[in-house]
Amino acid sequence: MSRIAATFTQLKAQGRKALIPFVTAGFPFADITPELMHAFVAGGADVIELGVPFSDPSADGPVIQKAGDKALAAGVGMVQVLAMVREFRQRNAATPVVLMGYANPVERYNQKHPHTNAAVAGSSAFVQDAAAAGVDGVLIVDYPPEECEDFAAELKAHQMDLIFLLAPTSTDERMQQVARIASGYVYYVSLKGVTGSGALDTDAVEAMLPRIRQHVSVPVGVGFGIRDAATAHAISRVADAVVIGSRIIQLIDAQPRDQVAATAEKFLREIRTAIDS
Repeated sequence: MSRIAATFTQLKAQGRKALIPFVTAGFPFADITPELMHAFVAGGADVIELGVPFSDPSADGPVIQKAGDKALAAGVGMVQVLAMVREFRQRNAATPVVLMGYANPVERYNQKHPHTNAAVAGSSAFVQDAAAAGVDGVLIVDYPPEECEDFAAELKAHQMDLIFLLAPTSTDERMQQVARIASGYVYYVSLKGVTGSGALDTDAVEAMLPRIRQHVSVPVGVGFGIRDAATAHAISRVADAVVIGSRIIQLIDAQPRDQVAATAEKFLREIRTAIDS
């Protein structure tokens, strides 16, 4: 059982919902990410999503795009992201970490590190190195399920999950495709658009989740547009997990370095309290 599956099993037994904060790796300071991840855990995070900076994101709104640009300018790429996870793991062996990003950095990593292909037959350099660093799941926005079966099998062989997005526009057929190979959890994009956009319609989310669950047996997390405790509480009543990203990035962007972690922890404590209430 993966660390993600174990976490959701434990939460379900406790009658609790998962809190999943997101931050772009290397933002707002190139070396602050492991410290920020520990602050997330202290604030009540159950799983951490770490964004891999990429120059041409398709699902991210202006807030996360700007964070990615800043991290890239500071020299943060996949090699550095894996190093951050390794550093986090020195003090935390329990909290699942999911890398969220795009195909290009994964493909590029494999091209640049061909030497590791020989180490484990059928496994890419990325999968091996991510597993060794302590990564638990991967969400690649532009990997469609019909092209991912081998990749999913590789990850599963290393106790990692492949997580997919579902959207308000997802058809039953697409949900069935995702259900066949998804593990860990699925991430329901609660509104049409990019991260941080629009106002969340909690009634629409509530209506959609039973339809998703007809096809998908893994837990369902909901993100995009969750910005405050009230929305988080409403979503937690119907979803298995609440994902928050853009709002965290906005809050920490304006902070001096010594206040970044404390600001994130304080915000997540408020969200955690709302979810548990």
